Amino acid sequence: MTDNDLNNNSATQEEENLAIENSCEKKTKCPPRGKLNCYNWLNDIPGGYADFDMVEVQFKNTRKGFYKNSTNIPLEIGDIVAVEASPGHDIGTVTLTGKLVALQMKKANIKPDAEIKRVFRKAKPADLEKFEEAKAKENDTMIRSRKIAESLNLNMKIGDVEYQGDGNKAIFYYIADERVDFRQLIKVLAETFRVRIEMKQIGARQEAGRIGGIGPCGRPLCCSSWMTSFVSVATSAARYQDISLNPQKLAGQCAKLKCCLNFEVDAYVESVKHLPSRDVKLETADATYYHFKTDIFKRELTYSTDKSIPANLVTIDANRAFEIIAMNKQGEKPLKLQRDGDEKPKENKEFGDIIGQDSVTRFDKNKKKKRKNDNGSRDNKNPQGPTRQHQRSDNQNNNKRRDKNRNNGQQYRQRNNENKTGNSNNE
Repeated sequence: MTDNDLNNNSATQEEENLAIENSCEKKTKCPPRGKLNCYNWLNDIPGGYADFDMVEVQFKNTRKGFYKNSTNIPLEIGDIVAVEASPGHDIGTVTLTGKLVALQMKKANIKPDAEIKRVFRKAKPADLEKFEEAKAKENDTMIRSRKIAESLNLNMKIGDVEYQGDGNKAIFYYIADERVDFRQLIKVLAETFRVRIEMKQIGARQEAGRIGGIGPCGRPLCCSSWMTSFVSVATSAARYQDISLNPQKLAGQCAKLKCCLNFEVDAYVESVKHLPSRDVKLETADATYYHFKTDIFKRELTYSTDKSIPANLVTIDANRAFEIIAMNKQGEKPLKLQRDGDEKPKENKEFGDIIGQDSVTRFDKNKKKKRKNDNGSRDNKNPQGPTRQHQRSDNQNNNKRRDKNRNNGQQYRQRNNENKTGNSNNE
C-alpha cells in the first residue's frame, strides 16, 4: 500500500468522524421528550414563523420562563442558554421557539406590560461547569435546611432546593398547612450557605411534579412526565364514572385525588346525556321498577323492584327504557320490561367435584398420632395402639418400680429410727 492510499484512507476516516459528530449534534438539538413540553405543530409551516423574538426556556423540573432574544441569536430547541436573572444569570434549556411561544404566553396569563428578561448568550463551557457545581450542592443543602427548620420548630417541609446557574442564589420550595414566619430561617440559611435565599410555597401536587415517582399503574407520575398544567380534581369525577369513593384508592402519592380521574370524565358526562335519568321510575303491569345501576359502555340499565336493595333485577338497553318512559307518559303500562325474545335463557352450569375442590376442609391435613414402643421406636405398623402383651409387660414394670420405691422408703425410715435411739443412749 502506497503513501497516497494511506492519506486517502485517513481523509475518508476523518470525513466519517465529522459526519458522525454532526449527526450527534443534530440528535442533541432534537426537541426533548421530557416533562411539560409542548409539541411544536408550527414547525413545518413556512413564512413568518421564525420572526418572533421570544423563546421558552425550561429550568429544573417544572419551572419555565419566557425570555426575549433581543440580539437575534440563532436558537433552536434543545440549546442551553444563559438568561438574565436577579442577580446574575441562570442556565436553562430552550424548549420552544417561534410564533407558538406567543400562544404559550397567553395560556400562562402573562400580561403585555410585564417585565420580560433577556437571553444573554449560548452557554459557554465555563458557564456549564459553574452550573454543574451548583447542582451538585442541591441535595446536601436540602437535607441541612430541613434540620435547620426542625431546630427552629417550624411547621413546614422543604421539598426541593434549586440553585441558580451562577450559584449566587438558591430557591427553597416548601409545603406548609399554615402560615409560617420564616424570617429567622432565612437569616440562618443565608449565614450557613452564603447565598441569596428565596422561599417559594408549593402545593402537594406541585411537589409530586417536582420530585417525581411511580404511580400505582406502574408508569411515571403524569404530573412529572407530560402534564402541562394542574387542574383541580373533584369527587364528582368519580361519581360520574361509578367509581367507589374509597379514599385509599382514589388518592395519589400527593395524598390528593388522582389527576387521571379527570381524563375520561368528559366522555362519561357526554354518554350519560344520551341515557335515561336515574330518577325516572318504569311502570309495568305487575310492578314498579327503580334504577339500580348503569353500564355506560354497553348502554344497558339494570332496574330493581325495590329502592334500597337489589330485588328481581332486570337489565334492558337504553332504547327499551326510552320506549317504556314514553308509554308511561301516555298512561300505558307494558306487561314486562324486556321485549319478547330478549330474555336470555338461564345457563345451568354443573360442576363436578374433581379433586374435592368443593370440600370446605380440603386444605386441612389429617394428623395421625404415632405412639412409641418400649425401645423408643415409632410403631407405624399398629396404628390402633399397643397389644395386650405390651400392656401386660408395662403393668409388670410399673409394679416392680412401685415395690422398689416402697422398700427404699422402709429402709430410710428404719435408718432414721436407729440414729434416734443411738443419740438418746449417748445422752
